[in-house]
Amino acid sequence: MREFEKIISNWALATGMATVVVGADGAYISQQYHFTDFCKAVRANQKGRTACEKCDREARGVYNCHAGLVDFAIEMTVNGEKLGHVLGGQVLPEQPDEERARSTAQALGMNPDEFIRAMRKVNVRSREVIEASVDLLDKVVNSFLRSEYAKNQTKYVFTNLVDGVNETNELIEQVKKETSTLQSIQSRQKILALNASIEAARAGDKGAGFAVVASEVGKLSERSSVVNKNIEEVVNRISQVVTSMKQKN
Repeated sequence: MREFEKIISNWALATGMATVVVGADGAYISQQYHFTDFCKAVRANQKGRTACEKCDREARGVYNCHAGLVDFAIEMTVNGEKLGHVLGGQVLPEQPDEERARSTAQALGMNPDEFIRAMRKVNVRSREVIEASVDLLDKVVNSFLRSEYAKNQTKYVFTNLVDGVNETNELIEQVKKETSTLQSIQSRQKILALNASIEAARAGDKGAGFAVVASEVGKLSERSSVVNKNIEEVVNRISQVVTSMKQKN
């Protein structure tokens, strides 16, 4: 927000036009830059404030306000979502028409002479300069917002990536522990197969059943050994990839 306010305050200083940022609800969310005494006086008047607030809500682009000045409203959007507006202007395209200004003052219930004196102090900018300046501000403001959005999205993605990497690393450690358990079971299966073979040899013909059991347990142990080795290789590869990702982040 500090960088954003710097943009609109510098623009106001360079162009001599007013700026303020309002949220989607219409409430001011920035300081008021280069606001004229004329507009402050009009907004201090009940009828004037009501008319000004109506312009703030409804106007878009460069327009003539109810009090005779040229104002603007720039819509701020990111990914199609409306965030609010940059409002401002408060300049004249030419020297004021004092007869029209007097009529406006009377309609608002304001002192015509004070109204005209305040209007004479308002900066004069050609319509062409006003529109070009507003177009530039529109591009700068919305480019800045898109850039900040993209930066924060990237940060969000990387934060989740790091969290995911850490969680994956924890899961890998769990798998390694379970792999160690499988290795222990496999070792016991080999011992069991060996014992069954010994008992089968001792029993002779009567130990044929032991021989079958020993053979099947031995086969199971070998298959477990192959599967366990494959799991270990996959886990080690995943571990290497995760470690590499953590170092890059």
